[in-house]
Amino acid sequence: MSAARTDSERVELANTALYEAVERGDTAAMDRLWLNDPRTDVSCVHPGWPVLRGRNEVLRSYALIMASTDYIQFFLTDVEVSVSGDTALVTCTENILSGAPAENEGELGPLVGQLVVATNVFRRAGDEWKVWSHHGSPVLAGREEEDEEDEDSGPTEPAG
Repeated sequence: MSAARTDSERVELANTALYEAVERGDTAAMDRLWLNDPRTDVSCVHPGWPVLRGRNEVLRSYALIMASTDYIQFFLTDVEVSVSGDTALVTCTENILSGAPAENEGELGPLVGQLVVATNVFRRAGDEWKVWSHHGSPVLAGREEEDEEDEDSGPTEPAG
């Protein structure tokens, strides 16, 4: 018999399940993963989107993303879990590999990589941890390196 999982381990499993549901395009799993409590509203911010409030809006957004994405895979890094009572916070980096639109119908599009930092908030519901809020922000990769290169090159003269 295996030892009982800690709350932190159970939250991390719930967090992983969220991303696996998106990868599979599993709207039924997504429905089960999000908090469904009429006293507590859920929220979601996808990179570049406005805040979505309410379970129906959030689930609709995921259904739209999954329906319009041919391929997506998440490699989670920098995962940190913090549990306080019936609330848990997970921060992580979503290393996303997805299929871009194909140039010709019937073909697969090129793969595109993206980095997003995410904060996922979970609430305990009975003996399960449910997603209460998700917030993803794009990482502007290489921005610091570009700034350093600009400083090293000195002032630039206007063209012409």
